[in-house]
Amino acid sequence: MTEQTVIRVAHVMDSDYVVLDGVATVAEALAVLEERGAIFLIVDKRHDDDEYGIVMIADIAKQVLALNRSPERTNVYEIMSKPVLSVSPGMDIRYCARLFHRFGISTAPVVEGGKILGTVSYDQLVLKGLAKQSP
Repeated sequence: MTEQTVIRVAHVMDSDYVVLDGVATVAEALAVLEERGAIFLIVDKRHDDDEYGIVMIADIAKQVLALNRSPERTNVYEIMSKPVLSVSPGMDIRYCARLFHRFGISTAPVVEGGKILGTVSYDQLVLKGLAKQSP
């Protein structure tokens, strides 16, 4: 039996991510997303006992655009998913992919000690992780 190399989430995660305050408007979030070329943003904790949130472009499409809500009058906290499911930097990418599949998500923050180190998505798991496993 051949032993497979374990690739950790920390090896494939993206350390460049967008964090925004939940009271920001969707219009402000869109400007930041466009400027950074991002498709999601992390909503920051309000205090130490709070949890992180996440807003995907799809959330904006479904909860603002489709419902004809004003991006200037809709706050990020109104459409975010919170608490966001996070992963450990030491997690095997195979288990991360299974977790994503089981919970129907495609991206998550990588959190250690209550602090975000980066983000990981199916793209990184496959393109950076699976590619490393191939001979």
